[in-house]
Amino acid sequence: MKRRSDRLAIFDGMSQACSVDLTKRYSTSFSKSIGALGKDIQQAIFSIYGFVRLADEIVDSFQGFDQKQLFSRIKEQTYQALDEGISTNPILHAFQSVVHQYNIERAHIDQFLSSMERDLTEDEHDQESYESYITGSAEVVGLMCLKVFVRGDETAYNELKAPAIRLGAAFQKVNFLRDVQEDFEKLGRSYFPGVDLSCLDAEGKRQIEADIEADLNAAYEGIIRLPSDTRFGVFLAYRLYSKLLDEIRQVPSSEILNRRVRVPDGKKALLWVTSYTRHRLNWV
Repeated sequence: MKRRSDRLAIFDGMSQACSVDLTKRYSTSFSKSIGALGKDIQQAIFSIYGFVRLADEIVDSFQGFDQKQLFSRIKEQTYQALDEGISTNPILHAFQSVVHQYNIERAHIDQFLSSMERDLTEDEHDQESYESYITGSAEVVGLMCLKVFVRGDETAYNELKAPAIRLGAAFQKVNFLRDVQEDFEKLGRSYFPGVDLSCLDAEGKRQIEADIEADLNAAYEGIIRLPSDTRFGVFLAYRLYSKLLDEIRQVPSSEILNRRVRVPDGKKALLWVTSYTRHRLNWV
């Protein structure tokens, strides 16, 4: 019979594998970017993404079920996992392990869960609630990942916090534009403050895009200062989202509600090659 520690190690590995599988099923782009990180930190980022995706799917995809109850349950289980250092939910078990290993701040998890829960009750945002929603739904996720990227180095973490926040915000805002059809027409949500999505004009769309570009530019200044074996994976994700923003720019404001913009697979492949070349030549 295997010793208890051996059996627990099997459960640890299974939990980690679940996070990897979940990430690959929901996002091929993020999976490839994570695969370009240093091998010793890939699993931690997969585990963070798995947790984030689990919470997000409850509020976005579980229509027809009691989403408030389901979210309340997963929230309670998350805190139990953090307090006890174990969970029978594989995704939460993998996540709590990363939180403890890298000393991820509980406040970031609180903010993330709060923003996700707001999606169950809030359909529109003013400037203040928009900014706080992005902080919880994206910026703190960037900070969780940053703790892993710098392998817990507090000095490096504090130096790179500001650009990591901007990168998380940029990714979320691009997602808002990409998913505007589903969010607005199917879920009844409007994230951008002061914007009537039913009659979004060219200037309103341009202002949103300019705001995202400013975030991306600020984030780049942090990417180039990341550890070398982390830089390529983050740079790849940055370029994919920059390209997605370029594709969105080509869509007239009158059409943005009619289709979900994506980067074609051929362009993604080319981005990977050119990004890797720039990384190897130290042109990032």
